[in-house]
Amino acid sequence: MTDQVNEGVSETDVYKTLLESTKAIPWKIDWQTQRFSYVGPQIEDLLGWSPSSWVSVEDWASRMHPDDRERVVNFCVAQSQAGTDHEADYRARTIQGDYVWIRDVVHVVRNEGKVESLVGFMFDITERKKTEEELIRIQKKLEELSFKDGLTGVANRRMFDSILDVEWSNARRNRQPLSLILLDIDFFKQYNDHYGHIQGDDCLIRVGQALSGSAKRAKDFLARFGGEEFVLVLPETDAKSAQRVAERCHAMVFNQQIAHTTSSVAPVVTVSLGVGTITPTADDAPKAFIEEVDKLLYKAKQSGRNCIVYG
Repeated sequence: MTDQVNEGVSETDVYKTLLESTKAIPWKIDWQTQRFSYVGPQIEDLLGWSPSSWVSVEDWASRMHPDDRERVVNFCVAQSQAGTDHEADYRARTIQGDYVWIRDVVHVVRNEGKVESLVGFMFDITERKKTEEELIRIQKKLEELSFKDGLTGVANRRMFDSILDVEWSNARRNRQPLSLILLDIDFFKQYNDHYGHIQGDDCLIRVGQALSGSAKRAKDFLARFGGEEFVLVLPETDAKSAQRVAERCHAMVFNQQIAHTTSSVAPVVTVSLGVGTITPTADDAPKAFIEEVDKLLYKAKQSGRNCIVYG
């Protein structure tokens, strides 16, 4: 390097050549004027804007995605004022109107304790962001699957436990009624024995689909409780309203007209239901409430099945 400098090439020129040969885009801003004193020529290849068009921080901010602008600008200004090196990810607009994901890595240059300038590099992280977004999508899908019953497609017991905890807390805090419906397919063991497990699985799927149609409100929640049992959580639902939902469930399963010649209560698949309603207090517990509704379901089965028992 010393030989080059002696031959008339300055050290600054050498550094500039090195910077401009990288994919990272170097830049420098004078803190007092808020103007760019340098932007690497690579910026034009990436975004289409010529280096000369980057005059001030206003150009930087205006070429940022509107959804990112306020957050990123406020963060970078605050960090720079504090003299703290920082990084920021955002979407930068190309001259064609598309967006590219950028990571700005910023070093704050201080002189006698005062901010003098900002120097940094812009990195194109578009592909990395696409990979991250795909991983997030896959993770969300896996989470959905982990809370979904693999056979019927409705929520599983794990999801039910989570939802009930949330709705229980809401009901107790807001002093609102919470209703629960537990239902069981009548003589399902006999159905499986007679028709086989493949048709038994199909029966469960059809019952699950029918029950999904009975939960009308967005906040109503259906899950497979286990085996041939399903459960509905009905927030902000009093006993009278829960009764209507239970009757609708009972009818919708019956209307599927799934043949069940080994049932002793009907020639088609039917269900027994237990329905409970509570406005929970600090002295109540979700587990005890489930057990109470389960007893109501048991009573329905003991009373001849194909019926509803209310608490």
